[in-house]
Amino acid sequence: MKEVEILVKVKDDKDEALEKLSKFNFAGKREILDIYFYDKKRKSLQPKNNRLIKCFRLRKKDKKNYITYKVDKFDSLGKWMYSEEEETEIKDFDIALKIFSLLNLTPLVEIDNIKYTYHTKEYEIVLEDVKNLELFLEVEKLKVGDKEDVVVVKRKILNFIKSLDIKTGDELNSGKPELMLNKQKNQIQ
Repeated sequence: MKEVEILVKVKDDKDEALEKLSKFNFAGKREILDIYFYDKKRKSLQPKNNRLIKCFRLRKKDKKNYITYKVDKFDSLGKWMYSEEEETEIKDFDIALKIFSLLNLTPLVEIDNIKYTYHTKEYEIVLEDVKNLELFLEVEKLKVGDKEDVVVVKRKILNFIKSLDIKTGDELNSGKPELMLNKQKNQIQ
């Protein structure tokens, strides 16, 4: 499935941002734990310059668990454009962790956050309060056709974000795992 979204840092206070989003359909507040894994033997599942091109993730979302495989797609200048994502629900988080360990998959980074999700007919809007990182806004186009021009879709998402009247930074062009890896690298140096 083609996932086209934009992630930006929120500069407003969380309560102010939530107030501005309250005009949309509220889908709920969820606590989510994502664990991203790498494979010491398979280069495609290793970060390159703190960037994940392909990744394997285990997610705990409320009382449900999921495994996900993502492949990021970039333009000719190396700017992230979208991801191809395959995800399925699994029954037991702890058994999955054990299986991944037996397969020699190593935890790379954990993203622990609280997501406030809203919907419009076209978009999923998520305000994310990420532990040990920052406050983010992620807007994803709900249905993207295979033939749709990703550049046009992203331009529409950016215009939608501007219309929200929430103070944000520019598009980050990286995901939260990369941001966490960069933060951890900077703390070590």
